[in-house]
Amino acid sequence: MRIRVWVAAGAALALLLTGCAGEDRSADDGTVTLRFQSLAWQQESVAATKQLVEEWNATHPRVRVEYVQGSWDSVHDQLLTSFEAGEAPDIVHDASDDLADFAYGGHLADLRGLLPARLTADIPAQSWETTTFGGGVHGVPFLQEPRVLIANKKILEASGVRIPTPEEPWSWEEFRRISGELTRRLGPGRHGVAWPLRDPVSATLNLGLSTGGRMFRRDADGKVRIEFTEADAVVPGTVHDQVNVDRSASRTALGGGGSDALPGFFAGKYAMVPLGFSYRQQIALQAPEGFEWIVLPAPAGRAGLAQGVSPQTLSVAEDSPHKKEAVAFIDFLLRPANMVRLAKGDWMLPTGRQALADPALRTTRDGWATGVALARHLRPAPAQSVRGYPEWKDKVATPALQEYYSGGIDRDELRKRLVEDGNLVLARYQRD
Repeated sequence: MRIRVWVAAGAALALLLTGCAGEDRSADDGTVTLRFQSLAWQQESVAATKQLVEEWNATHPRVRVEYVQGSWDSVHDQLLTSFEAGEAPDIVHDASDDLADFAYGGHLADLRGLLPARLTADIPAQSWETTTFGGGVHGVPFLQEPRVLIANKKILEASGVRIPTPEEPWSWEEFRRISGELTRRLGPGRHGVAWPLRDPVSATLNLGLSTGGRMFRRDADGKVRIEFTEADAVVPGTVHDQVNVDRSASRTALGGGGSDALPGFFAGKYAMVPLGFSYRQQIALQAPEGFEWIVLPAPAGRAGLAQGVSPQTLSVAEDSPHKKEAVAFIDFLLRPANMVRLAKGDWMLPTGRQALADPALRTTRDGWATGVALARHLRPAPAQSVRGYPEWKDKVATPALQEYYSGGIDRDELRKRLVEDGNLVLARYQRD
């Protein structure tokens, strides 16, 4: 935690030294300078974003955008520090599930009345829900990432199992059964699936929408409480049983991230790995010669392929003196053709309807078409507007799910921790 604080403090100091949103940085001739903090990190994504900034600056000499590199690892603490000090960038790149506290805290501008009709109409209503807090729109959702199954094509085809498609996905029961079949076929030391769940909460909650799970319930008075129903238990129960009962999922993979599972996947130790859609980029670059892989939809439940997502977002700082200019830049950045460039750079899906229809994203190569087919099933993540979610996630849900998945606690104890301990956390954020 101390490291994160120092990182945040250092980032805030850097912002202070180079200017901040609350400071009007207009030149004597009226030229405006906007600071845009981007979290793009993959080489293709950084290049695409910087190129678009250059194109804007070349055609808008009176409103100059300054690119600032941020980091996903420290963005919450860094933004919290810079907002409270009045030192935030004008344009903020973040994820929608990180916005609630900033929006309710008055740090992000309400974009209603500023957004152009074109942009508002192009992005579906369910995506706008992810950035709507207290009736205000506090960000523009532009990139989204479903979770998919990435599979060793040769292993699956040799096994004779049914290959799922978005039109005919596996059920969760079928997925568990097939994972067991693949494990038996592969032999000792190898598994049908590897779940890299070092950060287990978002995967558990978002995939749980397919089974009707919600976890968070909002009462008539607007307050949120946590429940853990049978529908909420399907996804975590499947993972737990694959690891501890069927032995069809690798126990050692549980503590790692997605990148940690790839060497074993390439070596044939795992037939399938559930990953975010953007991991295809690493696989395409790192897979050994001759390795064949396919992208499959995540399993479906009683709600079909419904899946929660927390899109990447672009927001404007409330303290920015140039909100209209900032929104104009966001509109430029998210024109359909530009949104496609950003999506391809990040290997993610755009939220915009026109960008999703682009032929470049509908190719079967690298599983793009499978991802696009899943786009209409994506819904706001269950914890999207829950105040106190980051603390619940870090202090309650993450350790509880990690222990449950490794077999350290049973489902009753998991429910007790998530619900009882979790509601105590949320209550502190919902006091009148």
